[in-house]
Amino acid sequence: MIITKKAIRRRTVLRGIGAAFALPLLDAMAPALRAFDKTEAKPAARFGAVYVPNGIMMENWTPPIDGAAFEFTPILKPLEPFRQQMLVLSGLNSTPPPGNSGPLHSRASTRFLTDMPPKATLGADLHAGISTDQILAKEFGQHTQLASLELALDSPDSVGPAEGGYSSVYISTISWRTATTPLPMEHNPRAVFERLFGDTGNTDPAARLARMQEDRSILDSVIQKVGRLQRELGPQDRLKVTEYFDAIRDAERRIQKAEEQNDRSVPLVDHPAGVPATFEEHAKLMYDLYLLAYQCDLTRVVTFMIGKEFCGRTYPELGVHDSHHATSHHQNDPEKLARLVKINTYHTTLFANFLEKLRSTPDGDGSLLDHTTMVYGGGMSDGNTHDPKNLPILLLGGGCGQIKGGRHLRFSQGTPLANLHLTLLEKMGIPMNKIGDSTGEFEQLSV
Repeated sequence: MIITKKAIRRRTVLRGIGAAFALPLLDAMAPALRAFDKTEAKPAARFGAVYVPNGIMMENWTPPIDGAAFEFTPILKPLEPFRQQMLVLSGLNSTPPPGNSGPLHSRASTRFLTDMPPKATLGADLHAGISTDQILAKEFGQHTQLASLELALDSPDSVGPAEGGYSSVYISTISWRTATTPLPMEHNPRAVFERLFGDTGNTDPAARLARMQEDRSILDSVIQKVGRLQRELGPQDRLKVTEYFDAIRDAERRIQKAEEQNDRSVPLVDHPAGVPATFEEHAKLMYDLYLLAYQCDLTRVVTFMIGKEFCGRTYPELGVHDSHHATSHHQNDPEKLARLVKINTYHTTLFANFLEKLRSTPDGDGSLLDHTTMVYGGGMSDGNTHDPKNLPILLLGGGCGQIKGGRHLRFSQGTPLANLHLTLLEKMGIPMNKIGDSTGEFEQLSV
């Protein structure tokens, strides 16, 4: 580390055109000539969750061997480069309490982070439980601009069916601020970008398109400040700042390009501007915004729904022309099972690309992946039977050194998923006696 006579506060921001850009953690933010307390440079712990709907082809997900000698199955194969920072967790359950089986899909997404069953209602009197991410957001949000960020790939306009007397809201989110306050998941990259980095304050579509047509990026107004700042930094910090702003500019460029393409191809726009034309482009762009939210410490808690339960998305790029939900009801048809594996593997491939970016992004004494704890999975195992037992759950990231990866852990029959959430909360500094139907913490995660 190069020590200069000028130390920079962790919350340093550059401002311009209504936007404030927080800087990533730089060496110059560490103690310089004893200017600041050492705790100010400590990397922040982060939490993330990525949800996949409609179940998984479990035979191609679950490794047959437990422990450190496990082999990667076809669906998990894209994640093999992250073996040492990954736990495969088998045997976890999200079974409802006796006499309250509830709706199958609504139960899956609602219980994924809340560990509580949804209340039967079609009105506004929704009820579940505060989700794990929001318990963390209450604490971590004291140190960031945003307490949390909720992302999705499905439009809120694509409302699924009300399942057996249960509001469609239950399948549209996995984040609950309180037991009665579900949080909407944002699918429009432009809206996410503006929430992270600000805008003129006008959300009128015509004004936003006019802004897109301006012959400059919102970053132009802070370039001079960046130049002055970089002259005061060491070589490594200059590289970090350059890479950071290049990433922001690239995200802005891609969003603008998507809007231009949508405007040309669909003169009568029926979908929000800023959403790319293909699923893969959309997913990658949202993952990049996810990364930026962590990188500039605008939030330390992010949830991301790859799809809602009942998701009717087709994947023609994979040769899958039936909807995802219909494919998940495979009835053990070999052709449908093969198509389901394609979908499941496609999702883990996109996730692996995101993990690689986290791993290659410096953060303090390590990388963003080192300082992140991330849950990937879904609220049911076999989509054909809507099975809430033996859920597909992965735990990834370094967990700030508190989690030992490289293993497949198989828990005893009946172990609630809530035990994982209870354990993660304790490891991230928020010990609780109980959450949902939890029965105790796991000691195996750090053994």
